[in-house]
Amino acid sequence: MLNEIKKDAQTRMAKSIDALRHTLVKVRTGRASTGLVDSIRVSAYGSDVPLSQVAAVSVSDSRSLVIQPWDKAMVGVVEKAILASDLGLTPNTAGTTIRLNLPALTEERRRDLTKVVHAEGEDAKVAIRNIRRDANQQVKELLKDKSVTEDDVRRSEDEIQKITDKAIKDVDDVVKAKEQELMAV
Repeated sequence: MLNEIKKDAQTRMAKSIDALRHTLVKVRTGRASTGLVDSIRVSAYGSDVPLSQVAAVSVSDSRSLVIQPWDKAMVGVVEKAILASDLGLTPNTAGTTIRLNLPALTEERRRDLTKVVHAEGEDAKVAIRNIRRDANQQVKELLKDKSVTEDDVRRSEDEIQKITDKAIKDVDDVVKAKEQELMAV
């Protein structure tokens, strides 16, 4: 039972770290990435779908993305979705090809984005600490039910703390890597 609690906590912490990585992909660096447009939803055929389901998205060079809708009628809809998004980019259309040019980041914008990255990292750490709290609570419940001894509880709490420390170190590593990526000119 204790091993299941620890495994569950470890799995949930790993998911928090993956969620952080996924979130940080959307933070724009100086380089173009198809992940920038993952969150854009397009109104197509009566429902909102991700942009990747109505168009091919590719990186043409380090500062531009190329979006090619599969249906010619979708070009205008995709353009509107990009303009309505929070990316702050203006699409350039030539026939059925939409090009997004990413301007170079200013030093001030890089610092602002670094603050955003740190805030996301802090949110992930809070989630991990909440998972630790839940796991420790489950262990204490087992003690109340007399399913485990106090020594087992102490040992489990130590192991859960080690898992937590490793997860928080992983979050710090992810944040640091993203920060270095942002500050690289």
